[in-house]
Amino acid sequence: MIRRRVTVLGSTGSVGCSTLDLMDQIEAAGTGAFEVAALTGGANIARLAEQARRWRPAIAVTADPTRLQELRDALAGTGVETAAGDEAIIEAATRPVDWIMAAIVGAAGLRSAWAAASTGATLALANKESLVCCGPALIQRVARSGGRLIPVDSEHSAIHQVFPHEAPERVAKLVLTASGGPFRTLPRESLGAITPEQAVAHPNWSMGAKISVDSATMANKGLEAIEAAYLFDMPADRIEVVVHPESIIHSMVEYVDGSTLAQMGPPDMKTPIAYALAWPDRIAWKAPRLDLAALGRLTFQAPDDERFPALKLARQALQAGGAAPTVFNAANEVAALAFLDRRLGFLNIAAVVADTLSRVTTPGAVSCSDDACDAALEVDAQARRTAESIIRGIAAAA
Repeated sequence: MIRRRVTVLGSTGSVGCSTLDLMDQIEAAGTGAFEVAALTGGANIARLAEQARRWRPAIAVTADPTRLQELRDALAGTGVETAAGDEAIIEAATRPVDWIMAAIVGAAGLRSAWAAASTGATLALANKESLVCCGPALIQRVARSGGRLIPVDSEHSAIHQVFPHEAPERVAKLVLTASGGPFRTLPRESLGAITPEQAVAHPNWSMGAKISVDSATMANKGLEAIEAAYLFDMPADRIEVVVHPESIIHSMVEYVDGSTLAQMGPPDMKTPIAYALAWPDRIAWKAPRLDLAALGRLTFQAPDDERFPALKLARQALQAGGAAPTVFNAANEVAALAFLDRRLGFLNIAAVVADTLSRVTTPGAVSCSDDACDAALEVDAQARRTAESIIRGIAAAA
């Protein structure tokens, strides 16, 4: 039986909810038992309170200080401590546990993931920005603390499961698969009219709005290529992306002898979460099963850089090094959210990223010292200001 004392950062988001739901299923099946130390969420106080009543953590934290009284009222009489704000989330992230899910979306999750990395716990990382902005430093921080970093993105989880960690020299390249999003076959002339509702309607995965937009632009695959380079110490020219619409093969590792190992499974985020939760063991749950005969075929094609330029921009940022990946991530997040707010057209998301990369001077390699998080956030803030200025300029010219 798996036993874990856990903290879930971002418990009210898509990955956080999936994590707690999976824990419920595992406990119901009698194959695991969990004690929750802390839950942190955003503005969805009703959901956070419901989760806290179910799991009775020592503390429940909302990121929004103006909602603290609402959270207190919702949890009155439960014995659950309540708090609010960034510092409270960081404090929750450093409480002693066995396992921490870092699932706060965007750069907002960077500080808490950085704090969690120093605890010695197993860090299940679903926050892309933590790796993209200061990956080498974060990985070293986890190692120095005696912890372990397990990626939760389906692609990196897939690689982690078949990667020869004891002998990385055996690997020739990594192959990340991409669904291609909902607009893979849409004529390019139709892309300019895409609405936020269309962009968040992912054909295979159930994800948050911003991540769904990233899938639609393929910026997510660019971010994942950067993450893979850091996680597996792999140069950019040995990381390949292929479009795989069925989303059954989640990634592949090609070995120097010509063998390629692939991790397969139905598109369900609970599978990589279960892998991270049980690591280094495996845990039984009511997982969806793969029926290859019913599926019939698996297809692959090269990504179209002209249709979806974000992937090419991410590769350029990775090759440029230094803080360029941080600039890419910040500009993309600002542009994606502006699109969701109907302040920016779909095709202009990548244009804003490209313009920001050209304007923001990126320093040399980010330090691996304790101030690496602060340094990354300074670059992040500069890139966000620049991206917002560019978006205002586009709106004014329209």
